[in-house]
Amino acid sequence: MKRTLVIAAVALSAILVPASQVGAQGGQRMLTLGATPTTVKFGGTVTLSGKLTGSNVDGRNVTVRQDPFPVDGFSNGGSATTNATGDWSLILKPESNTRYQARSGNTESPNVDVLVQPAITLKLSDHTPRRGQRVRFSGRLCPEHDTVAIALQRRGASGWRTVASPVLKDVAGATCSSYSRRLRVRRNGAYRASFAGDADHAAGTSRARRARVH
Repeated sequence: MKRTLVIAAVALSAILVPASQVGAQGGQRMLTLGATPTTVKFGGTVTLSGKLTGSNVDGRNVTVRQDPFPVDGFSNGGSATTNATGDWSLILKPESNTRYQARSGNTESPNVDVLVQPAITLKLSDHTPRRGQRVRFSGRLCPEHDTVAIALQRRGASGWRTVASPVLKDVAGATCSSYSRRLRVRRNGAYRASFAGDADHAAGTSRARRARVH
C-alpha cells in the first residue's frame, strides 16, 4: 500500500495532557482520562485510566471510545468499572495513532492522544567484516508501509547520519514490510534503521547494531 510521508503530529492536533490536568468542566461530576505511556511501540499496550468524581461514584460503568487515524469518528474501545473512590483503568492495544475519550453516563472526559511507533528490526549479514567488505543490512517494519523509504544511519561524532535509504517492500502473507541494502563497511561503527513518521504512525528506530572491522 502506498502512503504519503507527513509529520505524525499533523494527524493528531491535540497536545497530550497529563491525567491530573484532564477533566470535564462544570457540573458536580467530573471524569478524567490519562494514558501510560503516551507513545507505544506497535504490538504494545497502553493503560488508560482516570477518576470519576462527584456523588455515588462506586461501581459506575466507564466506556472508552477510540478514534484511530484518520481520526474521523469514535467507536467503542472497551469498558471499565469504577472502584469505591471512582478510579478506573483499561488496557488497550492501539495499532495506529489513536484518540481516546472516556464517558460515564452523560459525563465525558476531554480527548487524549496516543502515538504508535512502528516496530523496526535491523540485521547485519556479518558483524565482523573485513575492511571494505560489503555487508547486507536488512530487516522488517511492522505494520506494513510498502513503497516508503526508511533511513539506514551510522553514528558519527556529530550524531546519526543517513548512509542509505532503502524502500520498504511487501512481505507476502505478512502485515509487515521488508528492506535490504548492501553497504561497504570500512571502519567500526554503530548502525540503525530509522522511520521518519507519517500520518498514522510516529517516528521510530531500530536497536543499534555494531560492525567491527578486522
